Amino acid sequence: MSDKNTQQAAAPVFNIQRIYVKGAVLDMPNAPAIFLEQDRPSIQVRVDATSVKLSEGAFETTVTAAVTARLKDRVAFEATIRQAGIFDIRNVDAAQAEQLLAVSCPSLLFPYLRTSIADLVSRSGFPPIHLADINFLALYQHTQAQRAAQPSNEAQSEPSSTDAAQLAARQAA
Repeated sequence: MSDKNTQQAAAPVFNIQRIYVKGAVLDMPNAPAIFLEQDRPSIQVRVDATSVKLSEGAFETTVTAAVTARLKDRVAFEATIRQAGIFDIRNVDAAQAEQLLAVSCPSLLFPYLRTSIADLVSRSGFPPIHLADINFLALYQHTQAQRAAQPSNEAQSEPSSTDAAQLAARQAA
C-alpha cells in the first residue's frame, strides 16, 4: 500500500491555477485624425514569453504581445497585452519543467492573448488584429539548437525568454 502511495505522490503534476490579463495598454496618439485616413496601416507584432518561480512548484508565465499600427509615418495605435497564468509544476526534472514553461504554458495562454488583442483593437475603433498561431515548440527547439551550437565559454549578453523559463525550471529542481 505504501508503494502505491509513494508512486502517486511522485506522479508528475502540471495544473493551471489561474489565467488572467496582467496588463493592457492602448495608445492612440493621433486620434481622432487618424480615423480620417483611407490607407491601410502597416502592422508590426512582437510576442514574448517569460516565466518566474513564485514558490515551490508554482510558476507564473506571461506572454506579451505588442502590436503597432502605422499609417505612413504616423502611429495609428499601439496595443500591448500581458496575458499571464499561474501553473503548478511538480515532480518533474529540470528539463521537463523547462519545456513546460517554455512551450506548454505559453501555448495555453496564447489563445487568451489573441482574443484580448483582437478585442482591445476592435474597441479602439480599428478592425481587429488576429494574431497568427505561434509554434512555441519550434521556437524552443530552435533556441536549444542555437545554444548547443555556441561554444560553452561564450557568454550571452542578455537572457532570452526561453532562458528565463530555463532559469525558473532549474530553480524548481
